[in-house]
Amino acid sequence: MQPKDAEKKNDSMPTILLIDDEDRFRHALARQLGVRDFNVLETGSGEDAIKIVRHNNPEVVILDQKMPGMDGIQTLKEIKKIRPEVQVIMHTGHGNLEAARMTGKHDVFHYLEKPCALEDLIKVIHDAIDERVNAMARHEIPEIKRTGLKDWLVGVHNARPGIILLCLFLFVGFVVMPTPSGLEKFLTTKKEGIKGEAIAGYSDYRQMEPGQSITEYYAHKAKLYKKEITPDGKAIKTLFSSQQVALRAKVMVGILLVAAIFWATGAIPIGITALLVGVLMYFFGVFPADQVAKAYAKDSVIFIFGVLALAAAISKTGLDRRIGILLLGTSTSIVRFAFIFGPLLAVTAAFLSEHALVAFIAPILMMVYIGTIKTAGIKKDKSLVVMMMLMLTFCGNVGGPGSPAAGGRNAVMLGILSDYGVSLSFGNWVKAGMPFVPVMAMVIAGYFLLVCRNKIKSGSVNIAAEVHKESQKIGKMTGDEYKAAGVLLLLIVLWSTLSSRFGMGGPVMLCLVLLNILGVLRWKDINSIHWDVVALYAAASAMGYGLATTGAALWLASSFVAVLPEALKSGIGLLVSSSFITGILTNFMSDGATVAAVGPITVPMATLSGTSPVMVGLATAFASSFAHMLVIGTPNNAIVFSIAKDPETGEQLLTMKDFLVHGFAVFVLSMLVLWLWAFFGYWKWIAF
Repeated sequence: MQPKDAEKKNDSMPTILLIDDEDRFRHALARQLGVRDFNVLETGSGEDAIKIVRHNNPEVVILDQKMPGMDGIQTLKEIKKIRPEVQVIMHTGHGNLEAARMTGKHDVFHYLEKPCALEDLIKVIHDAIDERVNAMARHEIPEIKRTGLKDWLVGVHNARPGIILLCLFLFVGFVVMPTPSGLEKFLTTKKEGIKGEAIAGYSDYRQMEPGQSITEYYAHKAKLYKKEITPDGKAIKTLFSSQQVALRAKVMVGILLVAAIFWATGAIPIGITALLVGVLMYFFGVFPADQVAKAYAKDSVIFIFGVLALAAAISKTGLDRRIGILLLGTSTSIVRFAFIFGPLLAVTAAFLSEHALVAFIAPILMMVYIGTIKTAGIKKDKSLVVMMMLMLTFCGNVGGPGSPAAGGRNAVMLGILSDYGVSLSFGNWVKAGMPFVPVMAMVIAGYFLLVCRNKIKSGSVNIAAEVHKESQKIGKMTGDEYKAAGVLLLLIVLWSTLSSRFGMGGPVMLCLVLLNILGVLRWKDINSIHWDVVALYAAASAMGYGLATTGAALWLASSFVAVLPEALKSGIGLLVSSSFITGILTNFMSDGATVAAVGPITVPMATLSGTSPVMVGLATAFASSFAHMLVIGTPNNAIVFSIAKDPETGEQLLTMKDFLVHGFAVFVLSMLVLWLWAFFGYWKWIAF
């Protein structure tokens, strides 16, 4: 039964459910706990306990193991099915080691023999309440306090009703608004094949037929037809009109707006937002079902999945500790880590896959973080994990300008320049971009030292020593380590030589299969990766594809350019505006799609205004590496976000807010360094 005052409970007081078939004992314990500021619910049967758990959601359950009818173990199993986050303290007068072992199989928080001292029980209850917070994080269960309308609207992480309602209003308003004249013009303009024409920035411009409009091309590609009846009564299929295509372009911009807000605020879980992107694309008919699915299955998504699984295999064998000694051997202090490792990583990322580098190093840094806080005797050091993990991904990002080999976005820009009869050698690109890379990495290092160093709780952090300590624990290399090292070397060779043919995803999938055949990797290991991050990046890829193909990306880019003052449409001003527009858009779209949309607009502007098209093209390409603000910005961000979780509690150590706050600051710094150090600095001595 429940106490009479159960319905008057104070929301600030923890709720305890006491389940015991001994009435006198149960009533007495309930009274004792009640005077200790607990809301106590009580019952003598497992059947009634299930109903109470369903409707009253207690934080902690004190459960008698030996009861008639439904016993403690059966009751425990049912409770965990309904409320996996609830913490159960098993209480029995028939305790023994075997009972403790059996209950341990079913996620019991603590085992106490009845009777026990009240103070001991209360201490265990408070510990259980603390653990419930971690359990809720592991199971992604939000807890919204409904003490008032404001609190309900603000909500908590992964459940913010106010943000959800706001985004619903914004999305509907954006979709039903009249089609902007600029968007209508882009959709109806015919391709003439003239350099610099308005629609040259369309992502599939080269695939369009002469005389074809974006409306016609997109409608045909997406198989968007409507039935019409001819005057003689025949039913024919015709392509969608520009207004119908414009609706889908507006839907994609609305999806971009909603997804960006949801991911930035944590209004709903990131994986659910990833599904929402697809849901809206399905039900608003942006593409037919098979093309929506195809948009989610890009090579970059396969790559993200593959490197997360590969990182799990490397960590499982202990090879990550060996790699850590090589990469982090000079990082004997947090300052040396920042100013030596950061620039070295950025320069290396200019020639090798920065995504792969980040994927290999992120688990090592998490291992260092866990070892450091254990040595310091603390549970968490937020500033340390933020500094190490965000420095890693941001330094990897800014390696992009270093060489044409740093990513597909650079290849896109080389193609755009070639359309205007401009060829740029590998060496000239490196000469223009490499001086930026280490300087920017050191600026990032300085920023994190300034913001985080004094807040680090762990004291002096010797990353090299922590990696060496971890490597000593595992002794000599095992056979599995040699196998993993061989496969990893093969992967690097495949990425370096065959990525243009097989992409980044194909080789890593092959290596996962090889690791399984060699007995190193099991499907269980693969299944343990953070699939929500894979879904997140898949949704970002699908969203970028939808924005580009509907013409929405071209409209957004041109809208930015249209509002520029004349001073920013030529000379250094054009370099500044081109880089700024690209930098903003690349945080929400893939870097390649952003360059494809902005480059064909700004490069011809350079030609017409007498500005070097190479300078404008490089300014655009360089800024596409500054996607620091959102987890979806780059694969680096997604990988780091996925790996930065507490292995014991499941707590997400890096949040969307961390990316937004620090990413915005680093984005601003990236722009300033690009403008002051490159445009107004060493570029003056380079012959373009």
